[in-house]
Amino acid sequence: MSEISRRGVIAAAAVAPFALPATASAQEAAVLPSGRQFPIASGRHKLVVTEVGATLRSWQVDGRELLLTHDADQLGDSFFGKVLLPWANRIDRATYTFRGTEYQTPASENWSGHAIHGLVSWVPWTPVRHDRDRVILAYTLHPQYGYPFTLQFQLEYALRNQGVHVTLTARNAGKQPAPLGTGYHPYFKVDVNAATLTVPAQTYLTTNDMLIPIGRASVDGTPYDFRTPKQVGTTKLNTCYADLVTKDGVATAVVNQIQVWVDDTHKFIQVYTDDGAPERPARAGISIEPMTSAPNAFNSGDGLITLEPGQTYRGSWGLRT
Repeated sequence: MSEISRRGVIAAAAVAPFALPATASAQEAAVLPSGRQFPIASGRHKLVVTEVGATLRSWQVDGRELLLTHDADQLGDSFFGKVLLPWANRIDRATYTFRGTEYQTPASENWSGHAIHGLVSWVPWTPVRHDRDRVILAYTLHPQYGYPFTLQFQLEYALRNQGVHVTLTARNAGKQPAPLGTGYHPYFKVDVNAATLTVPAQTYLTTNDMLIPIGRASVDGTPYDFRTPKQVGTTKLNTCYADLVTKDGVATAVVNQIQVWVDDTHKFIQVYTDDGAPERPARAGISIEPMTSAPNAFNSGDGLITLEPGQTYRGSWGLRT
């Protein structure tokens, strides 16, 4: 066999395990950008969760889509429906200090140089259980540059009592304490200007021009006061609310007839009126984001969770109509 022929055989052998069967169609070979789809249903509600990012891609009630979202064969933008771990919102200039050590994470927000919304939005989660009305996905976050900690996540989406119930369990599987903040990014398809909004919060976080919190102020007498239902109108919100008012340990924000409730592990709710959408008309939806910690909590410590080795965090939030 000539050297050229030998090289050809070696090359063919190298790619053979990845070759598709001759009968496979292009459609069968394609992998969706959002990965496998996990639909669940109960009563009037239908939900679709995706493999990539454990994303809440669709929520339909009586056949009507309530989320501003994307199709399964699209990448999506603006963190539609994403889970935000191990931090939510921004880390100032992608640098933080934890237990006396400074860390530099990848700067994932180009315009600011900040690190935004964690490290799991585009990774595949593993299905643990998929029932008619419940799906559980899991992901292990291994140590990496800028976040040298090991966390195991399990996320359950369930349809209970005619609503969506989301529960996250996070366990420190490493040998050193780990910083953690959790968040979620559901967008709701509403006419923002005409929408009626309620946010049960006594304060909001003031920010600098790079959207990093610099203080906390009362909502009283400000355009950010939505403690009673009020039309959003032209008010622009990219606002983190704090000091949530709870009833039986639950705080509930409302946009039109959609309720977003959070348990008492979630100390903050970020509201964004979708004013900077480059791919679609502005203010086509509103994001109401449950968060356990404030933006830049890895530096400020505001709401930051520290998990000791073997320790577990568990928290829930959900949606109702």
